[in-house]
Amino acid sequence: MINKINTLLVMPLIAAGVLVAASFAWAHTPPEHAKVFFVNLEDGAVVTNPVKVEFGIKGFGITPAGTKGKQRHSAGHHHLLIDLEKLPDLDEPIPSDTQHVHYDQGETSAVLDLPSGRHTLQLLLGDEDHEPQDPPLISEKITITVN
Repeated sequence: MINKINTLLVMPLIAAGVLVAASFAWAHTPPEHAKVFFVNLEDGAVVTNPVKVEFGIKGFGITPAGTKGKQRHSAGHHHLLIDLEKLPDLDEPIPSDTQHVHYDQGETSAVLDLPSGRHTLQLLLGDEDHEPQDPPLISEKITITVN
């Protein structure tokens, strides 16, 4: 009888623990329909400097880096990947350099001064710690030519 009572008391605690763990596991998981994209540029575009780039997002929010609280679970901030041959490690924070540009304040556009020639651009959303969501929200890679 005591074992049965202990089991009845312990099982709800285990179930609650599993639910809490699951909520953390899914905390940074965007919905399936979420996406990031370029608003004003298409693959193959020919542009001149300065290059205005507008970042779009659907099904998920934008928030500055370092955001705490519930909002951080349903939003991120843009990172622009420029001329990358391969993606950064999606299990690590996104690097910060001339090829991995962070828009920490929640910016949704940028003005770039790129050298003449062909360039690739791609968007990758990062969480409050600059880590990609799981699964990552990443745009198609586009190629532009700067005259």
